[in-house]
Amino acid sequence: MVSTTRKVLAFIITAVILVALFVVATNAGTLQVSPSQLFNGLFVAYDDQVATIFDLRFPRIFIAMVGGAALAVSGVLLQAVVRNPLADPGIIGITSGAGFAAVLMTAFLPMFFYFTPLVACLGGFVAFGLVYSLSWHHGTLSPMRIILVGIAISAMFSGLSSAFSSGTGGAESGVAALVNANITAKTWNDFWTLLAYAAIGLVLSLFTVRRCDMLALEDKTAEGLGLNVSRSRLAISAVAVLLASITTAIVGPISFLGLIVPHIARILVGSRHRALIPYSMILGAVVLLAADTIGRTIVAPFEISSAIIMSIIGGPAFIILLRKARDSYAA
Repeated sequence: MVSTTRKVLAFIITAVILVALFVVATNAGTLQVSPSQLFNGLFVAYDDQVATIFDLRFPRIFIAMVGGAALAVSGVLLQAVVRNPLADPGIIGITSGAGFAAVLMTAFLPMFFYFTPLVACLGGFVAFGLVYSLSWHHGTLSPMRIILVGIAISAMFSGLSSAFSSGTGGAESGVAALVNANITAKTWNDFWTLLAYAAIGLVLSLFTVRRCDMLALEDKTAEGLGLNVSRSRLAISAVAVLLASITTAIVGPISFLGLIVPHIARILVGSRHRALIPYSMILGAVVLLAADTIGRTIVAPFEISSAIIMSIIGGPAFIILLRKARDSYAA
């Protein structure tokens, strides 16, 4: 049981890290300003350098933070639904399905940009439906089978997206940017679109905390306490798919963030979702913003996408968690 003091400290320290990282990300590049100059340029008097940073860097910074929060919470919800700490919207194919739907929308109907998250959400639901239905084995839902089937579905949709991107040509196209999870050229319009959808999903996730806690129990026990297990799983899954899909529609498919962040969050604030979900929002924002900042500075003036950074970090983390979970879940 994690103490209240430890939880409060975790929230405060992580929030401070996020603010510090925001300042670092703001100055990551050839154009740099002091914190006082940034404040004055934003709130006191016009400043050419601050205006440039505001137009070019701020959108991707805020997109990284909102997208990271959404993916982290999506991972928390999925892990509650399938009772598997290895569940992640990227690993089980949701982001790949959403990404492929977004790629099709971007290629064929770019004039309906604001509806791309809805189409991506449909793709995410299709992918999750395939994983969920194919994971049933002798009338039961096998947690490890979900992971295995999810990896296959993820590979299929990722392959389709990559093939479609190659077929359209042009590494700088909007399709390629989605496939590669490149947020270099994102604008304020992209941020506001992401925020409009993500805010709905994040608020809805806060209303699922009690159900998520009860889903950790055996189904019969949860039903005995008055929970409609099937309906709750569907409702929570819908919120999780929504959050993962809308982020994928704007940022592109990013794996492992929804795996790593909930695991770290449980260590710091415990498994009760009342603290786990809001803390995962903050920690998810920190992780994706850090990945994006590292990616655009480590080999400057070139960039490594945040998806690649997360894969480098998440691959070993997934192996470690898989070894720990090996004895807890039967295939």
